[in-house]
Amino acid sequence: MFSHSPTPNHRTALFLGACTLLTLPLTLPLARAEEAPITHSYVSFGAATEIISDKGELLWKYPASTRDGWVLPSGNLLLTLSKNKDYPGGGVIEVTRDMKVVFEYKGTQAEVNTAQALANGNIVLTEAGVNPRLLEIDRSGKTIVEFPLQCQSTNAHMESRMTRKLENGNYLVPQLLDKVVREYTKEGKIVWEFKTPDEPKDSWPFTAIRIPNGNTIVNLTHGNSVVEVDPAGKIVWQCSNADLPDTFKDPCGAQWLPNGNIVVASYAAKGDAIKLFEINREKKIVWSRRDGKTHGIHEFQILDTNGKPLEGTLYR
Repeated sequence: MFSHSPTPNHRTALFLGACTLLTLPLTLPLARAEEAPITHSYVSFGAATEIISDKGELLWKYPASTRDGWVLPSGNLLLTLSKNKDYPGGGVIEVTRDMKVVFEYKGTQAEVNTAQALANGNIVLTEAGVNPRLLEIDRSGKTIVEFPLQCQSTNAHMESRMTRKLENGNYLVPQLLDKVVREYTKEGKIVWEFKTPDEPKDSWPFTAIRIPNGNTIVNLTHGNSVVEVDPAGKIVWQCSNADLPDTFKDPCGAQWLPNGNIVVASYAAKGDAIKLFEINREKKIVWSRRDGKTHGIHEFQILDTNGKPLEGTLYR
């Protein structure tokens, strides 16, 4: 019997077939990895102040209602307290996991709407009332920066929300009833603003998050949408119930993630409705959280993604 040597075409086909067999097992795990579900642990603020694991387990709870807050690098929490009998004007505290209060500021007007801990230890907060104002204070309570907010003062509850200090030293303030986001200098001068759309009605701004490309993410509460605004004040991207029917329900808190996705809290979502959801640039939900509770989530902080803690600057 005679053996025949493969022709050049046969040798090419055999080579390509072998390559396919060799590379196929290497590509399958990658495909499976891409399909792995996203997980997040987070802390929620609102009627319930809780740390929730990526499996939905309750890890820690503070027995008071809050409006804003942060898990600090130390593991302590900075909490903006809703007004109560101990804090009739609202307040800001730093509390350890065993409930020891290591810092306290008592509000002097109707409410304290927000607070942010800075890298130097100072705290930025806004007070609502007859004299709406922004304060930056140190840990001794000394005022470092103070200026009046240029906003309406007939409805204290609707004066301001999630105020944040920017890398340039200015302060970004969502002013709800005025339907405007304003950037103030430390002297109180307005250097930038974004006026929210007239429609939908009551598109009140809750968040104002300046992201690395210089744009600003704004949740529009009763407008039931999230928008990205460029420095000229133009909306360059948005997502709403027109894209995701019956998903946005008074969106309040938001967080921009390093992958460019945005997590949104639907404050008016009750029961088994979606309370938190992550959307990508294609306006697809890639993660969501239902908890069955009767109340929604006012603000939140994502703590880790797929078991890896979020590090660096937090955009929320």
